[in-house]
Amino acid sequence: MGWPRHRIALLLVLASISLLGFALQQTDNLRPVEALAASLTSPVQTALSDLIRNARGFSVSFQEAEALRDHNQELQELVDKLLIENVRLREAEIENVELRRQLNFKQANPTYDLVSASVIGRDSNGFLNSIILDRGHSDGIERGMPVVTSQGLVGRIAEATDATSKALLITDPSSSVNAITQSSRSTGIVQGRPAGAPVMKYIPQGDEVNVGDIVLTSGLGGNFPNRIVIGQIVEVRRQDIELFQSAAIQPSAPLEKLEMVMVMRNFQPSDISELSSEERAEE
Repeated sequence: MGWPRHRIALLLVLASISLLGFALQQTDNLRPVEALAASLTSPVQTALSDLIRNARGFSVSFQEAEALRDHNQELQELVDKLLIENVRLREAEIENVELRRQLNFKQANPTYDLVSASVIGRDSNGFLNSIILDRGHSDGIERGMPVVTSQGLVGRIAEATDATSKALLITDPSSSVNAITQSSRSTGIVQGRPAGAPVMKYIPQGDEVNVGDIVLTSGLGGNFPNRIVIGQIVEVRRQDIELFQSAAIQPSAPLEKLEMVMVMRNFQPSDISELSSEERAEE
């Protein structure tokens, strides 16, 4: 059974076109057609090339952005570590400065048995002004022992447990310290006040005391050793009709910023009793 006539005719047409195309290509007569086809397909090829190139560029940019983000994160972590380390070193430097001051104070006062203590709490409500220390009975701390810094007197131990103790500051209303001025050797008693600077009371009216005079512990009464700096006179109050004059004292120790202090363990005060609230009110 032979092929249908229309299939034979189609094959003859295709063969003729192929032969014609081959002949045209050999004689360069097909170039206009090729140029036309190239001009028609060139924009599509260009667009496809640009699309592929942009896709590759986007992939590279994305990878670079990922790498840059990771690098920035590493740098930020390094900055955070350096900041923490810098803070730690700064705190260690501040602590070392205070420890050197305490060491110098101990060397300048070899007769004192001093133990360092950190301030771990504060109680200041207008009626009671005290600090909590991380030393107690197990460290040889007892009630009545003086508390100092390298800059001057802080107060004395009011109570103690095995591990901690409470020191009453010289600014507390119940605090009373026998004192003497360094220049004129005038005596008096430095007492705390509910608000404001402590006051040196009972200074003889005829004694010469001036702003700027240094006030020291006198050692009288046996509650504190002598010659510990209390502070400096910032105001003198005189009235001719009074038997005594008084002076406001600026404590030399930074009582509002205390972080480390020293407790004098080898000094046993002769009287560690505190005035009752009724006695303070009468006074």
